[in-house]
Amino acid sequence: MSILCGLPLVECVYCLACARWAWKRCLHTAGHDSETWGLANAEEFEPVPRLCRYILAVYEDDLRNPLWAPPGGYGINPDWLLLRKTYEDTHGRAPPYILYLDHEHADIVLAIRGLNLAKESDYAVLLDNRLGKRKFDGGYVHNGLLKAAGCVMDAECEVLRELVEKHPNYTLTFAGHSLGSGVAAMLSILVVQNRDRLGNIERKRVRCYAIAPARCMSLNLAVRYADVINSVVLQASYQNLICLVEEFLTFF
Repeated sequence: MSILCGLPLVECVYCLACARWAWKRCLHTAGHDSETWGLANAEEFEPVPRLCRYILAVYEDDLRNPLWAPPGGYGINPDWLLLRKTYEDTHGRAPPYILYLDHEHADIVLAIRGLNLAKESDYAVLLDNRLGKRKFDGGYVHNGLLKAAGCVMDAECEVLRELVEKHPNYTLTFAGHSLGSGVAAMLSILVVQNRDRLGNIERKRVRCYAIAPARCMSLNLAVRYADVINSVVLQASYQNLICLVEEFLTFF
């Protein structure tokens, strides 16, 4: 141990370095990452508000008698809602989600809710990961989110295949918020890699909108699937805060 004027020098330097790293990370916002990005046009942004409403609709028990509808409603025709899965249906292995056949926009939408602070199963999915734990397609992904996406894929594969084949001109969209965004992103990658399970759907028909996205894949995978996955970042979420804590803990 190095001692200078009664202070442990090495330990002080180490603590200052960690404090500087934590301070810079806390001040880092999405705006820094997107400073050089081009602006989205109206056509590219059009689905975002609509899909956000669909995601919010997952929180309702009965869409015919909604309790927390935003101004203007959810924009959902209850007759076009094909299924709704709860925590009981997924056994906590994936967040709740709905499957909606949007005839108005020629879209098959699977929308997944965000992190439920009162559900231990959501934390189990989120924390089922460590740095470098899960290799996937030449990169790394979040282990828990990939497993959750696999559960949804296995449960709904046949239904999705039938819909894709019945409506060949419809897009297939996965949308989610926070924890659900990570599951949606992983699910879209699984679909692209296993297109034969969904009637050999064309890659250009598959898309994902990740709202306040979870950190779920390495940069090389994010670039490779950038034509499929659209990330909408407004500000830091509680889920990303947990990811930040996990990253900090890897230093110790």
